[in-house]
Amino acid sequence: MSRRLDYPAAVDALRARGRFGISLGLERVDAILDRLDRPERRLRGALIGGTNGKGSVVALALAALREAGLRVGTMPKPHLVTYRERIAINGEPLSEQAFAAALERGLPAADAVAARLGPPTEFEVLTAAAFAELDRAGVDLALVEVGMGGRLDATNVLDPGVAAITNVAMDHEKHLGGTLAAIGAEKAAIVKPGSLAVTGASGRGLRPILDRCAALAVPLRRAGGRQPYRAGLLNAGWDGLVIDVRAGGRRLPELRVGLLGGHQAANAAVAVALLDALRQDGERRGAPLAGLDDEAIRRGFAAATWPGRLELLRDTPAGPVLLDGAHNPAGARALAAALEDLGMRRFPLVFGAMRGKRVGPVLRALAPLGARPVFTSVEDPQALSPEDLLRAWRRHAAGGRAAGTPREALAIAAELRAGADQPIVVAGSLYLVGAVRGMLLGVRSDA
Repeated sequence: MSRRLDYPAAVDALRARGRFGISLGLERVDAILDRLDRPERRLRGALIGGTNGKGSVVALALAALREAGLRVGTMPKPHLVTYRERIAINGEPLSEQAFAAALERGLPAADAVAARLGPPTEFEVLTAAAFAELDRAGVDLALVEVGMGGRLDATNVLDPGVAAITNVAMDHEKHLGGTLAAIGAEKAAIVKPGSLAVTGASGRGLRPILDRCAALAVPLRRAGGRQPYRAGLLNAGWDGLVIDVRAGGRRLPELRVGLLGGHQAANAAVAVALLDALRQDGERRGAPLAGLDDEAIRRGFAAATWPGRLELLRDTPAGPVLLDGAHNPAGARALAAALEDLGMRRFPLVFGAMRGKRVGPVLRALAPLGARPVFTSVEDPQALSPEDLLRAWRRHAAGGRAAGTPREALAIAAELRAGADQPIVVAGSLYLVGAVRGMLLGVRSDA
C-alpha cells in the first residue's frame, strides 16, 4: 500500500468490500493469514459459537479473566457503533490510529489473495487483521466469537485450545440448513482434535456436537438442566441476577450477574464451564492461569456488561432506553421472558430488522406483552422497510406506527410511554440498536 491509512480511509476500504457480503469458506482467510506469518497459531483461548448467547458468554468470561489479571483480546460481532469495536483488548476497542494501522498491515495481503482466489469479504479481512493485531499485542488469551455457523466461518481457521457452543436454534437457515441437526453439525465443526469443548446445547442440535467430540476423543463439559454445569435462578431484576451455580464438583452459591434477563443464568453456566476449560488448557500447556479462581469469577460476573444486549441506558435525551438486538425467534423469546420478569407491559417498542430474518416469529414472541411498536429502518439496502414490518405486525396484533428514521421513531416512542420511568425498548436488529446507541450517547457512528 503506497500511503498510510487514516481511520476514515480504513473504514472506506472495508466498506468497499460490502458489509453484508457472505462468501463462506476458509480458503481466502487462510491464504491471507499465510501472508501474515500465521498469527492465529500463536493465539490461545477459546472459539465461541452458538445461535444466541455468544456475546454474553464472552462478556462474562472476559470480566472474570480481567479480574484474574489477564490481558484478553476479543472480536465482538457485529459492531454496534464503530468498526473499532471489532478488535478489543480488555474490553477497550482499538484507537482509530491502531485500527487503521492493523488494516494497513492486513489489506495488502488481502489484495494479493484476491487475484488468485477472488476478493475476500469484509468479514474475512477483519478476521485476519484482528488475529494479527491480537498476536502483535501479545494478549494472554483471545475469546473469539464465530460469525455464522462454524464449519465455513472465517474464524474457524483458529485452533486456540477450547471450543464452546452456547446453544443451537433456528437461524441463518439459508446458509446452515433447515433443521437443528444440520445447524448443530455446522457449529460442531469448530471442535478441533486435541482441544477441549463446552456446550449448553440440548435437543436435536446437541447430537452432532456429542458425535464430533466422541469421534475426536475431545473432553466435553456440558451445561444446562441436570448437567454438571447448571445454574438455578434465585432472583432477576433491574440490577441483574442472583443465581446458584453447580460447576462440576463445586458450588458457587448466590452468584451475582450484572447482565439483565433470566436467560443469562444459562449463559452464566456455560461461561463457568468455559473458564474451567480455559484453566485446564492452561495447565496442560504448562501456562496456568494464575488468579483465575472462584473469587475472580464472582467479582467479574457481578461487574459484567454487554452493550446492546438488554442494556439499560437510564439517562438519555429520550429518557430510559433498553437496548436488545433480539434478531431471531429464540432471541425474541428470551427478550420477551426478560421483559415479563421485569414487569414490562404496554411499553413503547422501536423495532427494525434486516432482510433474511424470520420477522414473523420474532414479532409473535413480543406481541403478547402488549408492546406499542414504532417500526423503522437503518440506512442500508438490506433493511426491511417500516411499512413491511408494520404489515407483518398486524398479522399478530393491532396498532403500530411507521417512522422513516430511528430518530423519528424514538420521538414517537417517547410520546407513547406510559410514565417517565418506563423504558423505550429498542430491538430486532443489532444494526438498529447500534445506530440508536450511538445517537443517544453522542458517539460518532461509522457503522
